[in-house]
Amino acid sequence: MFDPTVFENLKVAFENQIYDLDTLDRKVDIINRVDRLELAVMSREFALQFTLAGRSEVSAEIQLTATLKDLAAELLELKGETPACTLRLRFYMQVHQVEEQCKQAEQAIQRIWEPEIAPTQTISYLFGAESPSYSNVIELGFNRKISEEQMDDIPELTQHVLQTLAKLLEIAH
Repeated sequence: MFDPTVFENLKVAFENQIYDLDTLDRKVDIINRVDRLELAVMSREFALQFTLAGRSEVSAEIQLTATLKDLAAELLELKGETPACTLRLRFYMQVHQVEEQCKQAEQAIQRIWEPEIAPTQTISYLFGAESPSYSNVIELGFNRKISEEQMDDIPELTQHVLQTLAKLLEIAH
């Protein structure tokens, strides 16, 4: 009998939450999905990228990863190891006034998430473009891995993501 891993169970929980927001509630539009098994290092990655419904200017991505060590700890039932995965959130937006809008984005993330690890913002632009627009990728990591014990937190985490998307939309305009 197949016994799903922590990664698989969390992946399904995130899928259910986000797909319900897309298909049933029409609050979001899913724009990308990644479900990867990296054979070179035997790791797993799952990501869902989405926008608020009808608002493509800012997107969010929920990424879940499990390394070989994470998977082995669970499958081999290694003593002293707790099966868990890494969770990362990314937000993608265009900015025109880099200093001002990035500062506002940082303040919004701090208010909504109160993160223990400071979020990073990576700015890039297309060289030679007539009117430069800058891509801002905001990444929010967490200081610990997640397991099935945090599954009940997924709806609240998703609401924080939606709140962040709405605030970043305000900042983008």
